[in-house]
Amino acid sequence: MGELVDFFVRSRNFILFVLLEVLCFYFIINTSNYWSVTYFNTSNRYAAQVLAWSNAANEYTSLRQVNADLALENQRLNAQLTKLLQSKPVAPAEYRADSAFADRFKFTAAKVVDNTTQFANNYITIDKGTDDGIRPGMGVISPTGVVGKVKVCNRHFSVITSILHSEFLVSSQLVKAKDIGSAKWDGGDPHLIKLNDISRYKPVSKGDSVVTSEYNSTFPPGILVGRVYSVGVQPNMTFHDITLNLATNFSTLSYVYVVENRLQGEQEQLEKQIENEK
Repeated sequence: MGELVDFFVRSRNFILFVLLEVLCFYFIINTSNYWSVTYFNTSNRYAAQVLAWSNAANEYTSLRQVNADLALENQRLNAQLTKLLQSKPVAPAEYRADSAFADRFKFTAAKVVDNTTQFANNYITIDKGTDDGIRPGMGVISPTGVVGKVKVCNRHFSVITSILHSEFLVSSQLVKAKDIGSAKWDGGDPHLIKLNDISRYKPVSKGDSVVTSEYNSTFPPGILVGRVYSVGVQPNMTFHDITLNLATNFSTLSYVYVVENRLQGEQEQLEKQIENEK
């Protein structure tokens, strides 16, 4: 307490000067319309700037919740869109999709907690496991395209085999050419992937979209894989050399959707039975 008193005694002249300055400023503002308006406008401008900074800070801190809410909304919209597309496919007029078939895909939103892109075989870890209905073999997509397939799970986490894996194949279809091939990463650029088995005699356009085909039980058809980046033909080869720009940016991947095909087991069991009979 004595040190505080000593400080005021030593600084009394400066403190008096400041108080007089404040008093003068007060009288100027209250006795002059020009300075009163100027002070009012200036103070409002700075107050508005401080408020804008405060709002920006609050919005930034709430981004995690906003992203989570958007992920859940996308989950709902994905389910609705997939059901609609499966119930009304491009088919003869007399065809009617079975209701169970049209409603076979279920989506679960999950947060990415670990992700690699620098290896030949990359994996992703998400915060959903068997307690959330996740099991090995389920497909995984992002808001923009294909991500991979669930490899192993425990109660609260799952590890996904990324599409950036040397042994991962996706049955894919060119939207314009309608030709079907398989997309596979060559272990190079994590933004590019190869599309194989497309005949060199089929017309392929740069920029054409490539989506998941009807011929797999893991992903819903029509999920974007990428877009044609380059098209070439290697000597003495019967197929195009096609490179795609991947639809999913794995360096910024935050949320994914695990896709459950409720009829997958039934389909695969029947197909396996046919294979055993050959």
